[in-house]
Parts: sequence; C-alpha cells; structure tokens
Amino acid sequence: MNSPKGIKNNISMSHENNWKTLSDEVVYENPWLQLHHRDVINPAGKPGIYGLVSFRNKAIGIIPLDKENNIYLVGQFRYTLDEYSWEIPEGGGPLDEDPMDAAKRELKEETGLKAEKWIKIARIHTSNSATDEEGFLYTAEGLSQHETEPEDTEDLIVKKVSLVEAVDMVMRSEITDSLSVCGILMVARIKGI
Repeated sequence: MNSPKGIKNNISMSHENNWKTLSDEVVYENPWLQLHHRDVINPAGKPGIYGLVSFRNKAIGIIPLDKENNIYLVGQFRYTLDEYSWEIPEGGGPLDEDPMDAAKRELKEETGLKAEKWIKIARIHTSNSATDEEGFLYTAEGLSQHETEPEDTEDLIVKKVSLVEAVDMVMRSEITDSLSVCGILMVARIKGI
C-alpha cells in the first residue's frame, strides 16, 4: 500500500514503547486525580515533557435498555464545560472494585433503575493523549424502577428516549460525552439500528 507523500507507512513499524521516562513528579492531586509532570525522551530520541492526568477511578457507563429499545439519559450541568450535557448514566468506580459492581451502583444512584441482565460491551480509553483513564461500558436490561440516590454534586434530570433518537442526538452533537457516544453507537450497532 502506498502512503501519501511525506507520510510514513506505519504498518511495519514496531508496537514497542519507544518513550523513556526520565522523571515523574506529581504536581497536583485531589481525591479524584493526580497531575504528573514528566521529563521524557520521545520516540525520536529527543528530550521533552509530558503531562499525564491519572484518575483514581475507572470510568463506568451504562446503557439501560427497555423492551421497546428505549434508553435512559441523564442530564446535568457539567462544570468543566460550562454547559448542559445529556449522557448515559455514568460515574467512577474505584480501581480495586469490579467495574460491573460500580455500574450497578451508578445506575441505581442516578436513575433509580435496577437491571436483571448485564452485558459488558466495551473497554475504552476516554482521552489517551493526556490521561490513563480506562472506561467500561455495559448494557442493562430487565429494568425495574426504584428510588434514586444521587451524590451531592449531582443535580440530575432523567429522561427516556428511543435508541434511534439517542443516535440522532449523537449525530447532531447534542450528546458529546465520549462514554455516551461510544456506548449509544455500539448498542445501536448491536441492535441493528
């Protein structure tokens, strides 16, 4: 296969780690994350720096799906973006906890839903150029409604939409959260939508 002029063909290149870490300093931390400043040697053999956000939780996302292929979205104001965001139910799971246990807890907290059937559909990295955050996506079916248990930082609105409408919201960039986009599109593909 020919590559465009000036572009290397990476097919035959090594998949080894060609980065070298010379130093690693935690320059900021809180209960949810650490910010590392690293001095490195890059793959070209030149000195450089790298900033790494290391999360203290796994990212967990759930696509609660009913018999009519409706899903539940959670709306909330996201401080980091300074805008309102529609998302699948999601949250953080401690690094030493089974991600499915965290998924069950998050679904109940945010929506009040419990599910009889759980399927892990993906492991993803949310923004691998700057963070080591690992995410897990699950479908939840056989739903029953219970009381919600939101955290103090959550002011949530829950709404039910068809899976088709959720896909349309993704395609119109009305849903931009990476876990949500990935989860909704994967479930739509699984369901043949």
